[in-house]
Amino acid sequence: QVQLVESGGGLVQAGGSLRLSCAASGRTFSNYVMGWFRQAPGKEREFVAGISWTGGSTSYADSVKARFTISRDNAKNTAYLQMNSLKPEDAAVYYCAGGIGANIYTKRGYDYWGQGTQVTVSS
Repeated sequence: QVQLVESGGGLVQAGGSLRLSCAASGRTFSNYVMGWFRQAPGKEREFVAGISWTGGSTSYADSVKARFTISRDNAKNTAYLQMNSLKPEDAAVYYCAGGIGANIYTKRGYDYWGQGTQVTVSS
């Protein structure tokens, strides 16, 4: 299995930027489709973005398109989520997830999850 550890969360003003990182260990990172999900208080966890094994394909939730960018560096076993133009409604705990059979379009098949990192956006 793969272990995932997120970092990079914090407090930012509306309109600001943050970059989340997800460090993977345990298995061959490049075998895993990676994704980012988030969960705000009182809400269900929702898909934010996904990226294929090579990084050649990406998928985004409509609410973050054109503001967030998912990427990966297989040499560093790390996935990233660059978040720009942050809004108060982006505040949530952000989770990194991975799965060999995950599908970035159906948002299913993510078998491994990190512990989450808090993103707070002040208005």
